[in-house]
Amino acid sequence: MQELRALALLVVCAPLIGAVVTGLFCRYLSRTICHWLTCTLVGVSFVASCYMLNGFIIGKFTVWNEIIYVWANTGNLTLSVGFLLDKLSVLMITVVNFISLMVHIYTIGYMRDDPGYQRFFSYISLFTFGMLMLVMANNFMQLFFGWEAVGVMSYLLIGFWYKKPSAIFANLKAFIINRVGDFGFLLGIAAILKFTGSLQYTEVFTAIPGLADNQFAIDLICISLFIGAMAKSAQVPLHVWLPDSMEGPTPISALIHAATMVTAGVYMVARMSPIFEYSELALSLVLKIGAITCLFMGILAVVQRDIKRIIAYSTLSQLGYMVVALGVSAYSASIFHLVTHAFFKALLFLAAGSCILAVHHEQDIFKMGNLRKYMPITFVTMLLATLALIGFPGTSGFYSKDLIIESVAASTLPGADFAYSAVLLGVFFTALYSFRLLFVVFFGREQMTAEIRAHVHESPAVIYWPLVILAIPSILIGAIMAESMVNGLLDEAIYVLPQHQAHLHIISIVHGFFSAPFMMLALGVTTAWLCYSRYPQFPAYLQTKTTVLNQVLKLKYGFDLLNEQLIMPAVKSLANFCWNVGDILCIDGILINGTAKTIGRCANRLREIQTGYLYHYVFAMIIGLCMLVVWLLILR
Repeated sequence: MQELRALALLVVCAPLIGAVVTGLFCRYLSRTICHWLTCTLVGVSFVASCYMLNGFIIGKFTVWNEIIYVWANTGNLTLSVGFLLDKLSVLMITVVNFISLMVHIYTIGYMRDDPGYQRFFSYISLFTFGMLMLVMANNFMQLFFGWEAVGVMSYLLIGFWYKKPSAIFANLKAFIINRVGDFGFLLGIAAILKFTGSLQYTEVFTAIPGLADNQFAIDLICISLFIGAMAKSAQVPLHVWLPDSMEGPTPISALIHAATMVTAGVYMVARMSPIFEYSELALSLVLKIGAITCLFMGILAVVQRDIKRIIAYSTLSQLGYMVVALGVSAYSASIFHLVTHAFFKALLFLAAGSCILAVHHEQDIFKMGNLRKYMPITFVTMLLATLALIGFPGTSGFYSKDLIIESVAASTLPGADFAYSAVLLGVFFTALYSFRLLFVVFFGREQMTAEIRAHVHESPAVIYWPLVILAIPSILIGAIMAESMVNGLLDEAIYVLPQHQAHLHIISIVHGFFSAPFMMLALGVTTAWLCYSRYPQFPAYLQTKTTVLNQVLKLKYGFDLLNEQLIMPAVKSLANFCWNVGDILCIDGILINGTAKTIGRCANRLREIQTGYLYHYVFAMIIGLCMLVVWLLILR
């Protein structure tokens, strides 16, 4: 176990050291030293996590749960920093480190001309550290630390180009929305402490069955925790910050969407599965929210023009799949899709960034076109990522997504029928918006200006090699993990209901070509081909015939309008009222200035007693002596 302790410390400390050194000494270190230092240390963390994962798979290591140091003691509560290493956490840190390493390498090429080059490397290394601390936590205090760390780093990275007003608006939006979720998350942690008396995972999980008679407490804990997950993993209606996060540089978009920020909520609910299994109300809520997000966010991707926003709405939809799986207690299936999604979604974003660089930072897909002629490597890797995203049989997304759909079909939870329809329709819209992007960007008519067209070429090796490397697990990791799911890869770490074990099997590729999801997939691809390749004028004609629906989709169902025109002004008015009444009037006016003025008035009155005449003082002493004598006589 000392070996695991050393490895755990190495995994979390390596990115932290890189972030601190690069951040503090960026003025004195060259760009080359900064990127080599951070990339090397993240690589060291990745190698250590691979070694641990292999150890758990072959049985060399067993579950390790240890407090590293005690931070504070208050009453019967101990706040500590500790690590829980099991198959779930080690799998997660391996994925996080791998995606982070690819993003670090890609950043060398993508951000080479940016004046904040060193600062960006410091930020993404610190972001990686925050996610690792969250994943490896063995108590709720440390979980919350990692939870807030990734939130702060996302704020800094979304607003990395801080002179750009839209970036500042986007990072503030992300920060505020996540504070709403954090209120629920903190309430859930407080309820856990209230009803179990501990913040240690193992102690809480042991105490939860004893609360079986107090269903309200369990429901309160689960729903509060899920509110936190809704904001962090961008579920309706707390999803509005994620599309705007595209204002940050493309590498951080990949890191946020693939392996850090948005996966934190899904991971947290999976880790808390021993609690959620006692609340059918919470599971039903999780199922319905996930189904709504999966379907309706996928529809929005169809009308987006910005290449990064299309992929962002795709992330929202795929997160909905993961949350749906959590709702039907198919926790292994949810983590399975989280892992496969991490690879192909990182690949999609990084490939999109390659396209953006090629056309001089233009992000409108209808101002690109025929890029496969100029960028064959980017095209092939993006095609592979798209096939994985839509769940084409044999790709990684096929195994994980179909497993979720089968699990939902087998569920009897309230709302399962609606969820099944949503995830099935989601396959159609995923294929539609994914191949819409491919057909327009790589097959469509060239829309670039002559000046840009003359300079369009394949990205440099430091950019395309991460794409090639990511393409391999995007295709193969599903088949590899499917067998592990059968053998109970995650059963020690998360709760799996017996009736769902039957669905954790290798889905036949041949069977996949005759399944309902494949039929929806084929329909979506065919629709995209007809609308954006064969008859490209048809979408414009359709918009003229469905103006109301098109306007609703353009307004994103009115969520942004509701937030910006109603909720935000109301909150601002409430904040101004609290400031004027609570701060200025009550605190400053009454408690602080009022106290000072009252004491001043009293002092002014008391000061008048001091006349400076000796006979006045003698007279006061005689009166006081007489009163004292009278008081003593009365007591006798």
